[in-house]
This record gives sequence, structure tokens and C-alpha cells, in this order.
Amino acid sequence: MFTGLIQSIGTINRQSEYLAVEGCEPFSPLVLGDSVSVDGVCLTVADFCKGGFLANLSEETLRRTTLGMKADKGGFVNLEPALRLSDRLGGHLVSGHVDDLGEIVSIERMSNSWHLEFCWKNAEFGKYVCEKGSIAINGISLTVGGGFEEGRRFWVAIIPHTWESTSLKYLSVGSLVNLEADLMAKYAESILGKMGNSHFPLRLNTPPAVTKEWLASNGWLDN
Repeated sequence: MFTGLIQSIGTINRQSEYLAVEGCEPFSPLVLGDSVSVDGVCLTVADFCKGGFLANLSEETLRRTTLGMKADKGGFVNLEPALRLSDRLGGHLVSGHVDDLGEIVSIERMSNSWHLEFCWKNAEFGKYVCEKGSIAINGISLTVGGGFEEGRRFWVAIIPHTWESTSLKYLSVGSLVNLEADLMAKYAESILGKMGNSHFPLRLNTPPAVTKEWLASNGWLDN
């Protein structure tokens, strides 16, 4: 689990059958088996390299994220080590399980921030977008400023600190990003979708009728 607060900008490239991630010095040392968010993708430390670690990528990860494309070009990535229970949750709960790719539609420099608009590749995920809700973009915890087309298109405001501390500054219109919808929204949808299912019945305790006898038996009335 992660918070979406980036601790380092690193680089990735292919090294034999591994993905080599460099730039982890700010939160080293790492140990085998540690989890690290790389552009919003939870990867496991399988071995070490100079300034970072080696990780394996499954076919699913290559299909659903930008890591394979970035590794071919030696691209920049956002890095964050796994959350400790003693850490502050300054962003929001980020699982590191990317839902879908998104595309940068526009980048506008404002007086005090950058206005970035994104579009989900799969319109289905737009249902998880709501104004002032949370979303992880390349592993960065961000607040949705507003949405269009039932959430398929949405925008966020990037303050100068976030712009300078993450890899967003290296992207341009048309760049692809990893998007993870709010974890709580997905769990809520899953639970509500199962209500009434015979294998997952909805169990709600019906409150008792408030009668004189009930009040008396519970000490509210003198006998």
C-alpha cells in the first residue's frame, strides 16, 4: 500500500529479463521482497542494481501500464516505497494496481499552478471519477478538479511543488499515464453490486419496534 506522495524521480530500462529501476537512494536501503511504486505500479524487489533494484514484469503489467514502453526508452518514473503503519497518510490509499491507461489531453500553465486534462482509454472507468475525489496518476495522489463525459475526461490542478517533484514535468500532450481509481470507490461498488446475491446476502439488523413493553424491559420506564 502507498500514499501517492512521491519520494524520488528515477529512470527505468530493460536489463535482460528484468526491469531495472534506478534512483531509489532517497529511501534506501531496500531488501529483497520489498514493494516499490514505480509510476503507480507496485513492483517487487527481485535483485539489486546500482542505485536501485531489478523487478520482473508480468504480461498483465506490460499490457495495462506504460512501464514496458518507458523501459524501451529509458524514461523517467515516480518512485515511492511501501507505506509503513507508522507513516502519515498525506495523500490517499493507493494500492499500486493500475486500472487503465489515460492520455494527457491538454496542459495549461496558470499563474499559480498547471491545469492538466486527462482522458481514460477505457470509458468504463469514468464512473469512478467525481469532483474533489482522489485519483492516482503515475502514482501521484491528486484531487479531481472536475469531470466531463461522465468522468471519462477530467482535470487536475498541479501545484509547483508537485510539478517539480514528479515526472509530470517531462510529459506532453498525447503522453500516456497510469491511472488508478480511488480504492474505496471500487470496494463500495463491488459490495453494492453483490447485495441481494444468494451467495452474498445483505444482512442488516432490523431495529426493534419501540413499544411500551420494550421501553420497560430496557429500563426506560418504571414498573
